[in-house]
Amino acid sequence: MAVSSFYLLFLTLSWSYFFTNAIQPSQKQVLLQLRKQLEYPKQLDLWINTSNDFCYLSSPQVNITCENNFVSELKIMGFSGDQQPKKVKSSNFDGFPIPSQTLSQNFSMDSLIATLSRLTSLKVLSLVSLGIWGPLPNKIQRLYTLEYIDVSYNFLCGSIPPTFIRLASLQSVNLDGNFLNGSFPNGVNLLSSLTTLSLKDNSFSGQLPDLSNLPSSLIILDLSKNLFSGQIPVKYGQLNNLQELDLSFNSLSGVIPTTLFSLPYITYLNLTSNKLSGQLPSRLTCGNKLAAVDISLNRLTGALPSCLSNDLNNKTVKYDGNCLMTDVKHQHSSSYCVEEARGVEVYPKGFKDSGKRKNPIILVVVIVGIALVLVLLVFGLVGMRRKNCVRSLSESQSPKKSVQDYSVSSYPSELLTSARFASEAAKLGIEGIPAHRLFSFEELKDATKNFHRSTLIGEGSNGKIYKGKLPNGTDIVIRHLTVSRKYTIRNLKLRLDLLARLRHPHLVCLLGHCISNEVPNDSDSNKVYLVYEYVNNGNYKLLLAGKGPENVLKWEDRLRILTGVAKAVHFLHTGFIPGFFNNKLKANNILLNENGMAKLSDYGLSIIAEDIKQDDTNVEGVESWQMKNLEDDVYNFGFILLESLVGASVASRKDEFLMNEMASFGTEDERRKVVDPIVLATCSHESLSVIISITKKCFVSDSWARPSFEDVLWHLQYAAQVQANAQRPAVC
Repeated sequence: MAVSSFYLLFLTLSWSYFFTNAIQPSQKQVLLQLRKQLEYPKQLDLWINTSNDFCYLSSPQVNITCENNFVSELKIMGFSGDQQPKKVKSSNFDGFPIPSQTLSQNFSMDSLIATLSRLTSLKVLSLVSLGIWGPLPNKIQRLYTLEYIDVSYNFLCGSIPPTFIRLASLQSVNLDGNFLNGSFPNGVNLLSSLTTLSLKDNSFSGQLPDLSNLPSSLIILDLSKNLFSGQIPVKYGQLNNLQELDLSFNSLSGVIPTTLFSLPYITYLNLTSNKLSGQLPSRLTCGNKLAAVDISLNRLTGALPSCLSNDLNNKTVKYDGNCLMTDVKHQHSSSYCVEEARGVEVYPKGFKDSGKRKNPIILVVVIVGIALVLVLLVFGLVGMRRKNCVRSLSESQSPKKSVQDYSVSSYPSELLTSARFASEAAKLGIEGIPAHRLFSFEELKDATKNFHRSTLIGEGSNGKIYKGKLPNGTDIVIRHLTVSRKYTIRNLKLRLDLLARLRHPHLVCLLGHCISNEVPNDSDSNKVYLVYEYVNNGNYKLLLAGKGPENVLKWEDRLRILTGVAKAVHFLHTGFIPGFFNNKLKANNILLNENGMAKLSDYGLSIIAEDIKQDDTNVEGVESWQMKNLEDDVYNFGFILLESLVGASVASRKDEFLMNEMASFGTEDERRKVVDPIVLATCSHESLSVIISITKKCFVSDSWARPSFEDVLWHLQYAAQVQANAQRPAVC
């Protein structure tokens, strides 16, 4: 009887434990969505049987830990247990997916982060060597519960977003073996719990992060195999909890802060393969726990301090490839280090070989003096020339206002010239798009039968639109613009060059342009022809009205189209410096190609078009102007969302609709009255609610309170995921 009671108690406790820790169905759906986004890797085949409790499924490559029915740890490795991850040698990687090495072009880093953010108890995330590619998005801050993140040996590129430092619970960060560049964002000290930071084998450049940007809690810091330059900050010697420091294989110069060797807990110090120079003091103090030091392949001179001697200490020290007086056969001559270090002040007091350094320093001083004289002469000549020529330039009047209003049509030439991509992420997913080129006017005349009326397919505020065909059979669309000659030809070309650099898979591709001199006597304007790809499957407004190739546009199709356009607009706002903020967002400017892929047309034309109103009396500065126009795009996109919800005919009432029906849009009864029946029949309740919520926010009267386009995009992607995860269509 006692045995039976014990057995019953054991079963009760076992089942109680099982049901307490069984994964929530919603968490399982997130994991299945994650498997889909990672394009069904073989190691996740153990999730095929969805009836299993994922919390109890593990392998050498996959591990999930659950707490209180929610996923707390997720580890997926793209290599087998007997292998080590390593960086793929792809020197030509520039943000494009690489077949058989990265995930496909359909992969979205934004969507991946949005999915992971639904694991609201996730503390440990490890996605190693899975072919993940793209930049880390700002929305990574949504993973605020993370304590450990390892996304090493993937194809992450661009810079680390500033929002990364908002992950206040982080204790360990591993971004090794990617293609990240730039510098680590300021304010890393806000990560007050961070103990491990490993960024090795990337392309970070510039100065090393100073102490003010490093949390004092750091135990391991690995910045090796990057492009860091300059000197090692002296304050690194104040990271008193540091145990391992690896700065090897960079381009660091100057003297080594001697306090690095005497940190109280330092056990490993690797500075090999840099350009560090100078002489280490003979009485250098080493910490009691220092066990391994590598200062080889630098430009160090003098004698090796006794505390770094392999003979007298129980530590491993490597120092070959310098100009030291120890073990001379494995050292360079002193002249080698002097030549390599020339121009850098690396000689501390007490350097004995003063005779050998005197001449190089004098030579450097002379060279610098001559260079300064030449620079002054050049600036003088340039100044005189500008003074003589200023009256002959049409753009010679420089603004006297302290704050310039860089509205799109008033970008100064220097800003246009220095315009650049915010990161290499701007190139993602655009392989196969033809390069921009110049067209001759004769080519365009031949393509349109001398601009015959039969080739005219549209006309609006931005000029006439013609359809043409190139000799190779390619269909094109030509937009004819009349541009004021308040821009010089040089300035106009700069603007067109800036427009030409807007390349994104969801933008109608600008193939080239032509500035025509067909009317040489017309002194008031230039004739500009913009040549675009021909997108042949109708526009979104017609599809919503049931007049396109598809009579029924389901909710999931609408979300797919809207998400594509939102990605394009987000790129226009953030992927380029300066950004493009006034893009005439309308449903009939969303075109679809033969594969049903959405492409935005009429974008960026405000940089050269004449119909953009300018308020010369209200100069608010660059930031406020950009914010105002950013809100314009959000507001206009809100109307596109509204048309997607209720249909083009209802949305055409615009202000009337916003004042009346929109106020009660949230109740189910009101939804049934105004929402398109096709939407009601094909959507999930939660997905529809997400879009209604963000649509309302787009119409907030205070422009500052409207969402950013990143927020709009996130809501669209989340709504699409919810819709995809719905088991069956539900009546909303």
